Amino acid sequence: MITFAVIAIAVLIAALVQGAIGVGFALIVAPVAAIIRPELLPASILVLMIPLNAYVAWRERGHFDLGSAGWISVGRVAGTFVGLWILVVVTRPALDMIVGVTTVLAAVATKLAPSFAPTRTAYIGAGLVTGVTETSTGIGGPPLALVYQHHPAPTLRATIALCFLLGELFSLLVLLLKGRAGFTQLGDAALLLPPLALGLFCSGWVHKRLPAERLRNALLAFAVVSGVVLIVQSLVA
Repeated sequence: MITFAVIAIAVLIAALVQGAIGVGFALIVAPVAAIIRPELLPASILVLMIPLNAYVAWRERGHFDLGSAGWISVGRVAGTFVGLWILVVVTRPALDMIVGVTTVLAAVATKLAPSFAPTRTAYIGAGLVTGVTETSTGIGGPPLALVYQHHPAPTLRATIALCFLLGELFSLLVLLLKGRAGFTQLGDAALLLPPLALGLFCSGWVHKRLPAERLRNALLAFAVVSGVVLIVQSLVA
């Protein structure tokens, strides 16, 4: 029950953050799950993110950037199979290391990346990296946050949610067909739907009232700490 409570709190906070700023769910939940319930990764995280991103995409449906979303999805399809290969060949400590390093590097890159105008190549590359990392670890937001970070907030939230939703459905289908997801992961995700719904409900209030930059900085700090914990854990395993 303590383990479930910790993960439920992480899911609630993560849903609130992603609903408010457009990214952050996996950066919060994946490191916590990897530390105390690694069997949740990546399938349960993907299952939880489907209703989350469907809700955000619907709420922000008037602000889609469909052109860039299409190029991101092209890269995402290719990256999904690389992510599946990583799941098959790496050990648990190695996967912890991958999650930890990915989390820290993504957080630092998201914070330090300069302003730029993304090209078609940048969108495809972001989709490719997202497909690799989200299919193997559950973390896929930072590459998309990088290419959209200087877009208007509604466009960022709407388009990233749409890209996530399409990509997660594809990744989950591939994992199910390859036997890397099953009823255990689906059942665990179902138990976490209530805190997910509560976090999403609160995000509708938060995203209109709190500065997104403050939430973003808190998210990145948490991600770095969680990633370092995972790296240390993988080294002593």
